[in-house]
Amino acid sequence: MRRVAMLAAAVAAAATVSACAGVAAEPSPGSSIPAATTSAVVASGGADSASPQVSVRADAGANVGTGTGTGTGTAAQPTSFYDAANQADVAYQQAKDQGREADAALLERIASQPAATWLGEWSGDVAGTVRTITHDAAAADQIALLVVYDIPGRDCGLYSAGGAAQGEYLAWVGQVASGIADDATVWVILEPDALAQMGDCDGQGDRAALLAGAARTLDDAGAEVFLDAGHAGWNSAADTAARIEQVGTQHLAGFATNTSNYDDTSAEQAWADQVASAVGLPYVVDTSRNGNGSTGEWCNPRGRALGQNPGLTGRATGMIATVWAKVPGESDGTCNGGPAAGQWWDEMALELARDAS
Repeated sequence: MRRVAMLAAAVAAAATVSACAGVAAEPSPGSSIPAATTSAVVASGGADSASPQVSVRADAGANVGTGTGTGTGTAAQPTSFYDAANQADVAYQQAKDQGREADAALLERIASQPAATWLGEWSGDVAGTVRTITHDAAAADQIALLVVYDIPGRDCGLYSAGGAAQGEYLAWVGQVASGIADDATVWVILEPDALAQMGDCDGQGDRAALLAGAARTLDDAGAEVFLDAGHAGWNSAADTAARIEQVGTQHLAGFATNTSNYDDTSAEQAWADQVASAVGLPYVVDTSRNGNGSTGEWCNPRGRALGQNPGLTGRATGMIATVWAKVPGESDGTCNGGPAAGQWWDEMALELARDAS
């Protein structure tokens, strides 16, 4: 299958890179300092963090293009993630402009790392957004990381309630798929919380069928699809595996865990390895905010820290990558003093960076 060949090539290349450079080193405040802001518009959010559009710099992070890239056209697969613009870049630049150098150094630890771009009803021309990101990622020879987050009955009416109408969802996913550049390597985390919450509330429609249809559409467009599976503190490994099988694995490259959550990586691996063994798929772990592990609280807990940097692990099975699915500094919701879900919270961003080892 196409995805097996692509992932095998990527992890083989990553193993070489890792041996030389260390793909998951802790953040370095002096590296990849972001540039000035412009009015390019992107959308970013998180599980329980659906975000509005924000105005950010056009050349955020490393190797950012202009939206007109044509890719490399080579057989070799990318070994790093593309750093699309997000709200951390704006916060960093504001701190610089205001002369808050200590804050800027902390915020740079977030802004310099590649994080996923979240897609939902706030995305406007979602095909255009995807087209820009995936073309630029291809031009940079990097992996575009997207999160699709518009499932009907999203978040069971909690802080990120919303989502597409049941009869419109798959058409919307089709728009996402239509924007994927032919020469791009694109990883999609499919619908955070949707599998773990399946059956928990009304308004979901046939959720397994919707997830299966979305996976098929994205896979057919060339994306590597990672179905979000929740996290170790939610459903059991056996239950999670059964839910994945209910959706089907034919169009999945793997599954994603800990999205927008705080569980320690080792705890996630112990749980996810059991799921992986049952369903025969590898997985990725969101390490964006898990540096101090979890308190059991999911909504803006204090005393947390940035986790391991995003990167491929060099493995073909088990945990094949750490990702920053959530942009650290974006609120989980109006809890523990935070603003609305997905809104930037400078105080929390600084705390996460300051407490990181």
